Amino acid sequence: MFVVFLKFSDNKEKASQFMEGHKSWIKRGFDDGIFLLAGSLPSNSGGTVLAHQISLDALIDRVKQDPFVQENIVQEEIITITPSKLDERLAFLVTT
Repeated sequence: MFVVFLKFSDNKEKASQFMEGHKSWIKRGFDDGIFLLAGSLPSNSGGTVLAHQISLDALIDRVKQDPFVQENIVQEEIITITPSKLDERLAFLVTT
């Protein structure tokens, strides 16, 4: 499982020009069953995505397809999480 942080760079003012492409990129992630959650970071500093059922290399490639990343509107950071304990409602997150 991965947390992707997309933190605004100095090109934040260009976000509105590429927002539709960014939204389409997020939708594809949900449609493909990769993204579980997407949301904003505090203080309008960017956004985050929770991803699963994908390798790190494939996720890196996917993140590079985000227009916000391509246009240097955000700087990406991917954190790998290996769950060791979780609520049973989230059992689907653990691959067997």
